[in-house]
Amino acid sequence: MYCEYWLKVEVKVFPNTRRDNRQLGLKLNLSKRWVSRMSSTAGKESAKTRPLNRVLIANRGEIAIRVMKSAKRLGLQTIAVYSDADANAMHTRMADHSYHIGSSPSSQSYLDKQKIIDVAIASNACAIHPGYGFLSENVEFAEMCAKNDIIFIGPKADAIRDMGIKSTSKTIMSAAGVPVVPGYHGDIQEDKYLLEEAIKIGFPVMIKAVRGGGGKGMRISLNQNDFIQDLESARREAMKSFGDQSMLIEKFVSNPRHIEVQVFGDSLGNYVYLFERDCSVQRRHQKIIEEAPAPHITEEIRRELGTAAVRAAKAVNYLGAGTVEFIYDPKDSKFYFMEMNTRLQVEHPVTEMISGTDLVEWQLRVAAGHELPLKQEELKLNGHSFEARIYAEDPENNFMPGAGPLVRLETPVPTSDVRIETGVRSGDEVSVHYDPMIAKLVVWGHNRETALRKLRQSLTQYNIVGLKTNVDFLLRLSNHSEFQSGNVYTNFIEDHHKELFPTTDTSPDIMCSGVIALILNEKLSQTNRNNVSSEPFSPFNICDDKRLHEVPVFRFFELIDSNNKSHEIKVDFNANQTFNIKVGNDVFSNISAEYEPKDNELSVEMNGIRTKQRVLITDNMVSIFTRDGSHSFETKVPDYLKTQSVDSVTDSRTVCAPMPGVIDKILVSENQSVKSGDNLVVMTAMKMEYVIKANTDAVVDKLLYKAGDNVPKGAQLLSYK
Repeated sequence: MYCEYWLKVEVKVFPNTRRDNRQLGLKLNLSKRWVSRMSSTAGKESAKTRPLNRVLIANRGEIAIRVMKSAKRLGLQTIAVYSDADANAMHTRMADHSYHIGSSPSSQSYLDKQKIIDVAIASNACAIHPGYGFLSENVEFAEMCAKNDIIFIGPKADAIRDMGIKSTSKTIMSAAGVPVVPGYHGDIQEDKYLLEEAIKIGFPVMIKAVRGGGGKGMRISLNQNDFIQDLESARREAMKSFGDQSMLIEKFVSNPRHIEVQVFGDSLGNYVYLFERDCSVQRRHQKIIEEAPAPHITEEIRRELGTAAVRAAKAVNYLGAGTVEFIYDPKDSKFYFMEMNTRLQVEHPVTEMISGTDLVEWQLRVAAGHELPLKQEELKLNGHSFEARIYAEDPENNFMPGAGPLVRLETPVPTSDVRIETGVRSGDEVSVHYDPMIAKLVVWGHNRETALRKLRQSLTQYNIVGLKTNVDFLLRLSNHSEFQSGNVYTNFIEDHHKELFPTTDTSPDIMCSGVIALILNEKLSQTNRNNVSSEPFSPFNICDDKRLHEVPVFRFFELIDSNNKSHEIKVDFNANQTFNIKVGNDVFSNISAEYEPKDNELSVEMNGIRTKQRVLITDNMVSIFTRDGSHSFETKVPDYLKTQSVDSVTDSRTVCAPMPGVIDKILVSENQSVKSGDNLVVMTAMKMEYVIKANTDAVVDKLLYKAGDNVPKGAQLLSYK
């Protein structure tokens, strides 16, 4: 297989932004240092370097696009793979060449190692970039790449194996002088023995799958009575996610912080750390917001973390990008090794923003055998960065993931300080088969306060219709006083649940804006139809001035809010084109408004105050986006404006799928008596396991699905007698 590595340097001038010019200087300096180092070390590297010209990205979505951007900037050709669900996806269309590899379930496409190797050979790809998730930490896949003379853009298989098995990694780290959390990491896996070890460690304990990451196969067990049940649940999830149900038991540190360090190693024995990230704020042991550098960390602790992370990388002869994760106890400023992720992390952009680097470019260069672009003393920390993960999920319903079409997707305008990392656009489908992340919003500021303001402002510009998302929750989180102060830890959401999930009624003025937007949109639709209608008897062919300027006396509207509460609103139309609106006992007089459909912007003057908000109107929904969050209402739209309708029926005695997913296990049989709270069905969706419980005492009549079936949201899973 013959490949050639092309280095293309792009120079871009930014005349208006100080930080843009700062980044340009960093890039030019990096290029100068790179060329200088290439010439000074040419003899040392020549025997080990391997040219590249074509890279296959064995992933999908935003990370596939992220890798392609850097590869294309370096002049490399990109190869994409895609499943049935991703036939028209962004990453499929962006690549130079795209290959179909199977049906939608990841086990039949993105996790099919042999199919991807076959595509790499057929496309003459020199290297495979696995992204994160899927095969990124799969030992067998890395070995298959090596056997087929394909560069795996990541560490060697031995490092993946050692760090992928948590018990092994703890032993290696302890020997390397990296502090580890007290616990049991042995081979004996009998329930009774693990319970005895947990009692020795002392409750609460953390049960963890020895393989994998991302919060899968993890449970906190608070006492010995619940331990076996927690253990079994963790094993089931680990087996589905990693094919291994071996567990380790560790002391659970209460209210810790989750701090991780980005490390990089090359094949010439050079190692650096690119500072730390704080990933403490999580739900279901999964990160939703990250920042770099970590708040309230002294320079001394920062150096100690970085030094320990480099020791960890050296202990396994690490190659490429890796992340060493630590539990940090702020009470005594001590940290403990948790695990090493042998891949690029989802949150790598915040490190890029504060260090002026392109970590994917570093991966490509190191994989080709070149020396690291920078030495430790050349890396400088600059400013502060946040990343918010935007998910299709319902925070008010225990962050239940969702799937379905993105009817409308409006994002902030990307700048040098605001990055939008996404793999979807308006009209795309968030598939039940993959992670429900819609996008990553990444911002940079000269300090934490500035970056946080940019984060909040950008979140208000993220307007999504069609699926429930966590955008409003992220906005409330970023506005919380303790978060603003940097007092973050892993139980932050649970401890501040009341403030993060307030029970508030929709304000009447928001509902006024909603009905005004509907009226103005309807008027615009009538005008547009009038312009194209030539039928004299059409209601849209308003030919005379009298009909054109006819003003109705009043109308009633019904809006149904997110709490399923109905609101009747009366609108009086005034001759001067203003409105009087009554919402409950509140009356608003002489409201004037303008609606710009091109920008989805509604301007309303009420009680002498003019406000602007974005409004998105779909067939049966009006969504209003303000600086304080979004508000969506179902409404009865005139028939002539409708294009589709959706009906749903619920019953207190039915057992329905709370989200689209796959039936993993049926835990009951027909004619079995069950009591309220009994486990009935285990479903998997969006890489998570969900146990559906009985909502009443009853006798099971018929099971309507079997294990392995795909079910839509709302599908009745079984019937009662």
